[in-house]
Amino acid sequence: MAYDILVTGGAGYLGSTMVPALLAAGHRVTVLDSFMFRQTSLNHVCHDPNFSVVKGDIRVESTIAPLLKKADIVIPLAALVGAPMCNQDPVGAKTVNHDAILMMLRLMSRQQRILMPTTNSAYGTGDENNFCTEESPLRPISLYAREKVAIEGELMQRENAISFRLATVFGMSPRMRIDLLVNDFTYRAVHDRFVVLFEGDFKRNYVHVRDVARVFLHGLANFEAMRGQIYNVGLSEANVSKRELCQHIAKQVPDFVFQDAAVGKDPDQRNYIVSNAKLEATGFKPAVTLDAGIAELIKGFTMIKNTVHGNV
Repeated sequence: MAYDILVTGGAGYLGSTMVPALLAAGHRVTVLDSFMFRQTSLNHVCHDPNFSVVKGDIRVESTIAPLLKKADIVIPLAALVGAPMCNQDPVGAKTVNHDAILMMLRLMSRQQRILMPTTNSAYGTGDENNFCTEESPLRPISLYAREKVAIEGELMQRENAISFRLATVFGMSPRMRIDLLVNDFTYRAVHDRFVVLFEGDFKRNYVHVRDVARVFLHGLANFEAMRGQIYNVGLSEANVSKRELCQHIAKQVPDFVFQDAAVGKDPDQRNYIVSNAKLEATGFKPAVTLDAGIAELIKGFTMIKNTVHGNV
């Protein structure tokens, strides 16, 4: 069945991979984005008559209200993403990641469906075994994770909602982010050939950006069975430490050197192993392995050198 889908922040890292997938599945997609990064990541879908785009801010009620009225399904991706960005602009983070989402929930009818990405960074540091399921206590460390936890609580008051707690996402996307951990370490391996690890034994879970697009399509197709629930979304075989991640990269970049820092702490104290069994029980399994994603990133970073100043 084809739906009218509103994707806020649809030109971002997740959206620029997800929107083409939604269109390919036959849905009508409207993207609302501020284009704050001046990205051109949706150029390749402008030919599609089922694609509409609005430049605007999700915090402005007169902008978002008429778009919500026309939508069967809302996928709110617009956010100031990640701890560093939220710490840099805490007011923006609160108004975009929290207040604007509450306004959107208020404007939506109970019949409208919402599929929302939240974050498994909410687990912070797990129990003594660092093992987390959807039932585990939330210990968000960063402002970003705290806002996402607060919104998820509001979201789960609705019957017609699914929350996908995403693992750390990796892989190439039309609106690229180099700051995500797998992407960052692979970029350093390609261009610098070394990385220094702070707390290299800290573990977390990972998922490819294309599998994020796939899980949203899976949620649409199985909405009645999955609604009102929270699901961890990650590669079960990729609950790996930073050191193990570097070992994966070194298999493909042989002269990559990584070593533990003698002093200092990582400001990001996340350390957890995540169970994705609940999602897998619905019939979903990620398709892109960590090694395949690293191979793709190596190709991508052959083309991308993230430098503004300098002669080389």
